[in-house]
Amino acid sequence: MTLTTDNLFYSKRLKMTPPRSEDVQTMLQWNEDPEYLRNVDTDLAIPYSEKQLEDEGETKNKEVYFRLRTREEDMLIGFVVIHGIEWNNRCGQLAIGIGLAKHRNKGYGTEALNLILRYAFHEMNLDRVGLDVIAYNAKAIRSYEKVGFQLEGRARSAVFRDGKRYDRLMMGILRPEWETHNQIHTEGKQV
Repeated sequence: MTLTTDNLFYSKRLKMTPPRSEDVQTMLQWNEDPEYLRNVDTDLAIPYSEKQLEDEGETKNKEVYFRLRTREEDMLIGFVVIHGIEWNNRCGQLAIGIGLAKHRNKGYGTEALNLILRYAFHEMNLDRVGLDVIAYNAKAIRSYEKVGFQLEGRARSAVFRDGKRYDRLMMGILRPEWETHNQIHTEGKQV
């Protein structure tokens, strides 16, 4: 597979970009959606301030952060990040969020996952990417499984929401697993 700048940050419908100053107003809207806040983090659902959002996404040594935009309209729809990178072990953790409800359930999450995994494995030269997800987030779990993530463990009763306890699931994917899975599901198509 030959990678070029054209397809390193682009998929069929999405592109990964650095943060832009105008993103903050869109992201403030995401903060008004409790479903978004409660699926993107296990901590308290607290909206970020404008200043906090302006500072979000500064790529650091142990983190690579992108905003997700549609290719055609250049519309901000989410973010994706590889964080907690251990360069010596060639592994990192993935986090993803699709901001507005109107952009969810359209396949953007799965497409973005393949895009960031291609970047993580082929550009960052990682061997393993992990993540954790709350057990009630069935749509995200399905998306992770679609691209080849496997359940590796669970922290039982680790999240308390609306008077109920939920498990926190740990999932992971290895580079050879993603490459094999990706070939099977995209045979003949450019990813």
